[in-house]
Amino acid sequence: MDASPRNTLTRARVAAMIDHTLLSPDASRADVQACIEEARELGVKAVCVSPAMLPVRAGGLTVATVAGFPSGKHHPLVKAMEGRLAVDQGAREVDMVIDIGAAIAGLVDEVMADVLTMRDAVPPPVVIKVILETAALHRALGEEAGDERIEALCRAVAEAGADFVKTSTGFHPAGGASVRAVAAMHRAVGGRLGIKASGGIRDADTAGAMIAAGATRLGLSGSRAVLEGFPV
Repeated sequence: MDASPRNTLTRARVAAMIDHTLLSPDASRADVQACIEEARELGVKAVCVSPAMLPVRAGGLTVATVAGFPSGKHHPLVKAMEGRLAVDQGAREVDMVIDIGAAIAGLVDEVMADVLTMRDAVPPPVVIKVILETAALHRALGEEAGDERIEALCRAVAEAGADFVKTSTGFHPAGGASVRAVAAMHRAVGGRLGIKASGGIRDADTAGAMIAAGATRLGLSGSRAVLEGFPV
């Protein structure tokens, strides 16, 4: 891969795109603190932890959390209040999960309303990232129809005031991020919204491919291993 992004990206540049993430249901507060310390050492953009772990002392790191995670099957008001509470406890970015069943059914307006409810609860400058569970869309609808649905959802959540679209929770059995999904997101909202690739990114080649497809943020639990594959 002579002209691959892996050969043109530096470790520091990629680190500045990473949400160093710990969302394991059995994580302890000691685990979260260790995650934060590793994030500081690696020089990443943000640390993303479960809302029950807030507040945390993260130094200069941006604190991100999740809402409606991982199923998205929460009432919009419940998701919004989860986001509001997290912000009150120090979060500056909220990664919310849509109702993937509604998305598969083509109920794009319902998804848009969900995001609007969150935006009302956590106005700017809080950053909202909307998790579309793109692998599930592709599995349910097929590649081409899945691309079309991803693009429609991206445009809708942009209208609702979101700041990022995100591929995956990393918990869905359909899988995580794919280059195809990131490319669809980029076609729809590239240059307008941030694009976060998350789920199953474990090495530099995969991370570089996501960035080449349009990802502007990476959600990683194994950040160190990924960064070691990029030149200093």
